[in-house]
Amino acid sequence: MRHFKHVALSAAAGLAALLFCAPSASAATGSTGSGPNPPREEVFQLVAKQTQGGLVDVDGSGGPSLGDEFVLSGNLFRGSLAVGTYSEICTLTRFAPADEFDLQCAADLALSQGQLTVQGRFTVTTAGPGNIDLAITGGTGRYRTAHGFLHVVNVSDTESHLTVHLTL
Repeated sequence: MRHFKHVALSAAAGLAALLFCAPSASAATGSTGSGPNPPREEVFQLVAKQTQGGLVDVDGSGGPSLGDEFVLSGNLFRGSLAVGTYSEICTLTRFAPADEFDLQCAADLALSQGQLTVQGRFTVTTAGPGNIDLAITGGTGRYRTAHGFLHVVNVSDTESHLTVHLTL
């Protein structure tokens, strides 16, 4: 069951990397819609680096069981500049033989101009979680009307590259 913990923490770590919000300036903007204040889309890149992580094994078996949780936190970077922090909780909602399981994750990204909330589900197999897309479900401060999605590419067990597609 050691493989399960490694794959799950790797998947959650990569997902955590997904959880990132915009720093004060956007990398690219566009507009859609009509009216005096149409929504703006900002697309930018971030790197998430996990600093803490743990597994809550609800039944104590050491193997996958419904309700097991992965708790993660770390720092968000734009280039070499730290721009915020994130925290994430992922719950195992389905598992199958051969180390395949689903994680439902909720995360927050704390940035200088507010927080973003992110949520979604993805499947992890023995090959890993692959690329992950999660929904931006809301925010506070500058991001109070935020929605969109995060695309995450896991680089290692503790680092992920994120492309944030944020609509304000």
